[in-house]
Amino acid sequence: MNHHFVLVVAATLFAGTALAQDVPGTAQLPPVEKPLPPTPDKTPRAAVLLADYRYDDLLWENDKTAHRIYGHALEAAEPPSGSGVDSWGKNVAWPFADRQLRSGDQHQFHGEGLDFYNVGTGRGAGGLGIWHDNKLWTSRNYRSYRILRNGPDVADFEVDYAPWPIDVTRTVRETRRFTLPLGTHFTRMVSTLRSDKPGALVVGIGIGKRTTGDGGDLTVDRAKGLLSWWGPDDPHHGRMMIALRVDPATIVEIRNDADNYLVLLKAMPGKPFVYYSGSAWSLGQDGFRTRTEWDRAVAAEPVDFAVPKTR
Repeated sequence: MNHHFVLVVAATLFAGTALAQDVPGTAQLPPVEKPLPPTPDKTPRAAVLLADYRYDDLLWENDKTAHRIYGHALEAAEPPSGSGVDSWGKNVAWPFADRQLRSGDQHQFHGEGLDFYNVGTGRGAGGLGIWHDNKLWTSRNYRSYRILRNGPDVADFEVDYAPWPIDVTRTVRETRRFTLPLGTHFTRMVSTLRSDKPGALVVGIGIGKRTTGDGGDLTVDRAKGLLSWWGPDDPHHGRMMIALRVDPATIVEIRNDADNYLVLLKAMPGKPFVYYSGSAWSLGQDGFRTRTEWDRAVAAEPVDFAVPKTR
């Protein structure tokens, strides 16, 4: 039995958090530091783009949330750098991430959002690794990408991660598809792992523990395949909140390591599997002010774990 978490049915869990945790944050939107250049179009849309001016970051966002993952060039420029998923707070419905990054100071509030989420070498908002010998073995930054659809209603792209070692026993590589439609806080991930040896893999999908400072609370509902993190309240920045939805039938264990809360899944090489990674900002336009509000939204998120067969 995992003693880090007590798993209870969702209704009891959510009711319990309402009594103990529902203290709204006190943060207000920070003062604006050098407003971003105005956007010519304030229409809500989903977008994905390559920031080739900044070590090949890949940015994607919709009207609710914004993310990035890091390119290979960043490994030399800012070591250590890894394959965790970054999450940004945003308080506008139109795309802002490119203008925010081009400002040269994405960590400050320029009127539309900011990045105060520190991925480090952890998994951030839904990065993964292979669990072996009581350790998570992770890839480096993505090596190649393909933008499949850049809005207006969906951001859709694929990336490849170069092979990485799992101890001395085998090597694994990954292709992952990211799909973020309008109107949701959740990116749908389809991961396909391949290995130089046959046999099942145990995949660890993570939420970083200390990405916005110490503290935060984790909700776990194994029956729903749900992990929901309510980050600590920063008096200047508010809270970030992260969640994972996975297929409950594939769960091996829910546990943690030094850097991450992890859900461990069984996966087969060459067989794609689906999971969802979501995030929100307490000062964003949806205004999740309590842990219960976020947990309920995570539990109500429509999910589909079926992978279409390819010809």
